[in-house]
Amino acid sequence: MKLVVGLGNPGREYEKTRHNVAWLLLDHVASLWGAGDWRRDGESRISDARLGAARVRLVKPQTYMNLSGQVLRPYQRRESWSSANDLLVVVDDVALPLGRYRLRAQGSAGGHNGLKSIEAALGTREYARMRIGIGPDDPERQLDDLSVFVLGRFGKGELAVVDELLPKLTDAVAIWIRDGIVAAMNAHNRKPVPRAPHEEQSDSTG
Repeated sequence: MKLVVGLGNPGREYEKTRHNVAWLLLDHVASLWGAGDWRRDGESRISDARLGAARVRLVKPQTYMNLSGQVLRPYQRRESWSSANDLLVVVDDVALPLGRYRLRAQGSAGGHNGLKSIEAALGTREYARMRIGIGPDDPERQLDDLSVFVLGRFGKGELAVVDELLPKLTDAVAIWIRDGIVAAMNAHNRKPVPRAPHEEQSDSTG
């Protein structure tokens, strides 16, 4: 089973906030692929789909960001499941401007509390991740309060940018499911990557 875990915070007050952009993608994927209804499963809400012969589970942790890794425990007990091959984690990235995204085969958490929790739960950095930019267009802009910014709701214009990006992000997820993270990086990152797995890549133009 392929697991696509979108990190976010539960609760209506966090709907359509920048920190929850991964859930916007998962909702889009679930709708497009005819996934089943979202249902509670332990500390997650999940929806199951198929892409060709592949079984896919979309996962929204309900634990808040810094405890996200807890939702992986049931899958780690499965002998046939591998975080290196069967896990894609989708997160927001304030260091990337809105409208851009980046795929990685492995790497550090980069200060993201959700990824820190995932890494701690797995005991490894070897898992695929997709970072979706939520940062301001101007790289010189200083954010007075980072937490206020990332927990703030998208404006109408920002949501339009996200909506325009969703088909590309969905395509990247589909390629990862069918052909793996290196193929997804080759299709969506700026620089082609060698077939050797787990190399650091440049970001996408989105």
